Amino acid sequence: MAAMEIEKLDIYNAKSGKFVTSLYGLKTSSSVLDVKHSINLQKSVLKPERQEVRLEQKGKGLKDEETLADVGVKEKEAKLYVKDLGPQMGWSTVFLCEYAGPLFIYLWVYHRPWLLYGEEAASKPVSLCAQLAAGCWTVHYAKRLVETKVVHRFSHATMPLFNLFKNCTYYWGFSAYVAYHINHPLFTPPPLFQTYTALAAFVVCELGNLSIHLALRNLRPPGTKERRVPYPDSNPLTMLFNAVSCPNYTYEVGAWVSFTIMTQCLPAGMFALCGFYQMAMWAMGKHRNYRKDFKNYPNRKAIIPFLL
Repeated sequence: MAAMEIEKLDIYNAKSGKFVTSLYGLKTSSSVLDVKHSINLQKSVLKPERQEVRLEQKGKGLKDEETLADVGVKEKEAKLYVKDLGPQMGWSTVFLCEYAGPLFIYLWVYHRPWLLYGEEAASKPVSLCAQLAAGCWTVHYAKRLVETKVVHRFSHATMPLFNLFKNCTYYWGFSAYVAYHINHPLFTPPPLFQTYTALAAFVVCELGNLSIHLALRNLRPPGTKERRVPYPDSNPLTMLFNAVSCPNYTYEVGAWVSFTIMTQCLPAGMFALCGFYQMAMWAMGKHRNYRKDFKNYPNRKAIIPFLL
């Protein structure tokens, strides 16, 4: 069927309901991204990446690749709603800032600066546990930085600028808090058996997390937003896909629980608990979307096998 021209498409503010502008010359075959570009021509401050276009004022944001016909806009005169998401910043830039901070902050505190511990602290011996903890922390965040540059393929190019400050406050603040206690001259390490056992679990979880990220990367062809159901591959660490929808989060939580046991540090446990709560929320959301978008989605939990 030939595309029909939409004589006038009225755009309203999704927050206030007030009229924003009218668009002309679009067709039912025009994409949501075309609508965003047309809005930007009328309202220069509303760059396409900071817009969320909705069919209804309180509705869900439409995908850029959907056409107006796909979402039910087929009348000669119609209306849509736009939400201003605010100033945006690239996902990779935000992630690099998030992860570089914890790496440098922890290593700075590891050297026991006089500003935190006094003049004599740097000359006192550092326990093997504290040394291993610094190594684990460094490996984890160095891995994240590398993954951000060469592994992850983001479905969205940008995120709100506010997230940069929120996320950096969380990661940088906890890094200083955890590092201060583990590297304190009065830090008391747990027994060596406990340290080594938890270290082994940490390494397995880090390798598992990397394996899942690589598997997810291979699901999405470069330059696309295609979504597929993830399944285990030849790597045995990806077998967790049989039990949960987001095994990358499962391994991430496992790594920080292991780190907490390895150091027997309460701030590290608080960091693990806060991280688990946030990742559980993300995992349950992704799990719901998988079940909604794929009819024959496997019987899995979101993040914890058999439980959650």
